[in-house]
Amino acid sequence: MAADPLLDPPLPPANELPGESLWRNGAFRRVWTAATISIFGSLVTRMALPFVAILTLSANSFDVALVRSMDLVAGLSVGLVAGAWVDRLRRRPVLIWADLGRAALLLTIPLAALGGWLSLAQLLVVAFLTAVLTTFFDVADNAFLPTIVPRKDLVRANGALAASGSVSEFAAFGSAGFLVQLLTGPITILINAFTYLVSAVLLGTLRVNEPPPPERSQREPVLREIAAGLRLVASHPILRSLTLATMALAGLWGIFGATWYLFAIEELGLDPAVIGLIAAVGGGSSLLGALVAARVNRRFGIGRLVIGAMLLASFGNLLVPLAPSGAPLLAIAFLVGQQLIVDSAVTVYDITEVSIRQTLVADRQLGRVNATVRVAILVAELVCTIGAGVLALYIGLRATSFLAPLGGLIAAAVIWFSPVRRLDQLEQPASTD
Repeated sequence: MAADPLLDPPLPPANELPGESLWRNGAFRRVWTAATISIFGSLVTRMALPFVAILTLSANSFDVALVRSMDLVAGLSVGLVAGAWVDRLRRRPVLIWADLGRAALLLTIPLAALGGWLSLAQLLVVAFLTAVLTTFFDVADNAFLPTIVPRKDLVRANGALAASGSVSEFAAFGSAGFLVQLLTGPITILINAFTYLVSAVLLGTLRVNEPPPPERSQREPVLREIAAGLRLVASHPILRSLTLATMALAGLWGIFGATWYLFAIEELGLDPAVIGLIAAVGGGSSLLGALVAARVNRRFGIGRLVIGAMLLASFGNLLVPLAPSGAPLLAIAFLVGQQLIVDSAVTVYDITEVSIRQTLVADRQLGRVNATVRVAILVAELVCTIGAGVLALYIGLRATSFLAPLGGLIAAAVIWFSPVRRLDQLEQPASTD
């Protein structure tokens, strides 16, 4: 691939240490620890907020849906702007201030509950503003990692982060209900506020020589910078193909999310406790995918790996509508098989896709590229979630579930007919012929 100032940037100082082991990298250890703690708290709050609405405010199903939708609304509202601003600023302060802001916002919920003036309106505002800060945090986090980790170690680093995220998911979802029951919802959210403070302190101890942001005189208007990020993703064959494939995968998850719980309860007759245990298998499967991502990347090469992961995701999701009614043990086996196959395959794909993006894109374009991909994913997932919910009313849950595997097949086809298929390892230049 020909040299490109956007896609062949000079490596930052951290990348001049090719011999440094990932786990001897003190900056990465702090980032990894902060991320693990923060993810645990975030997932606890994801479950605790609806419980606050239901148990403390006697909310109805529509109210709960509003609370749950704030993540999506915030991501679509500010995602592209977040990318432009992250590229204008040093990333570490963005991460720290996002943590401190989220801690302060969440702290208002237990205070309001203790004072007796907690309301649904406050809960919605806090959920939305927290999701806005999370959007800035996530965009900056992905852009910050190549500053502290050599490019040859990006797959391993993203795998380590995904592994700790999987463990946090398992622990958070397993403990959130217990914490709410023992401590009440508002006090459980106080735990998350504390995790954000710990994360901010850990990030504050980092001493990293970040590449300087552009001078004010070199900045374009925000809308023009957003447009530049969109053009970069749209014009580069590898970025464009990976984004389209990831959107197709998001569509798969949208259909799955709209139908799976109802299908398991209404069609298969499973109770919530069993469904929760089946979902927990997904966390363990994701952990396995994260642990083997770097090894299978080296073994099979990037192109073959991502195509294989998408085909596995399609096959795994086909097990859901094939699960038989009237045979609960066999149905559980099918659903467990789906969790084992799909979550591990998709985790490997996600780690690889993020690592490619971090390798190809210059430091001061990475925030906008991350934001563009994030918004594209949210749009695809939203459209497919709503579409599947409506379609299920007309053709049924099982028939609609048969559409989910199409997302993985479309993603595999996109990769097959793109330069990504010819990618081997990240350190090798990609061909765009």
